[in-house]
Amino acid sequence: PHEQQQREAFEHAFPELKGKRLLLFLGRVHEKKAPDLLFQAFARLRHRQPELLRDVHIVMAGPADHAYGQEMQRLNETLGLAPVTTWTGMVTGDVKWGAFRASEAFILPSHQENFGIAVAEAMACSLPVLISNQVNIWREIQQADGGLVDQDTLDGTERLLQRWLTMPPEQWQAMRQHARQCFLQRFLIDRTAESFIEAMEIFGM
Repeated sequence: PHEQQQREAFEHAFPELKGKRLLLFLGRVHEKKAPDLLFQAFARLRHRQPELLRDVHIVMAGPADHAYGQEMQRLNETLGLAPVTTWTGMVTGDVKWGAFRASEAFILPSHQENFGIAVAEAMACSLPVLISNQVNIWREIQQADGGLVDQDTLDGTERLLQRWLTMPPEQWQAMRQHARQCFLQRFLIDRTAESFIEAMEIFGM
């Protein structure tokens, strides 16, 4: 099926990620999207509860070949996260959708986000989202139990990671289904024609 093909395309592009628990950040590596909070929270949790993050690997999918992107790569290295982070650069097509399929959670601790297309795309792929309450659709997601929401602060981001990693597997599995239902019921209709057509293609409709 389509989903399998997408996952395989991603695993073929990044074979070293196979079998790891992937935490996906997908989008522009931009200050507004707060990748620095992700790295700092991850490093802090790794220091406090290393067992929680044992097989977890961060996937940074998006263009980072600019000043801020390079600054974030340096921060990532300084915090000792280089061994557990993969910078994929821009991903498109099956590799992009495969990134959603292969991941266990999507994260966006954004300081400001109107809609967050990538958030909706993650949910379309049954991927629960860890977002800040500055992503405008956070209320719908929280109501639908399609992800976890907290503040766009270091503590808030750390809580998101901790809540995800300590949630019982069956509860997380239920959240995957809720994420997909939330996308179908609330966001499929809101999307622009272009991404709607793309959504049709993902599901082979």
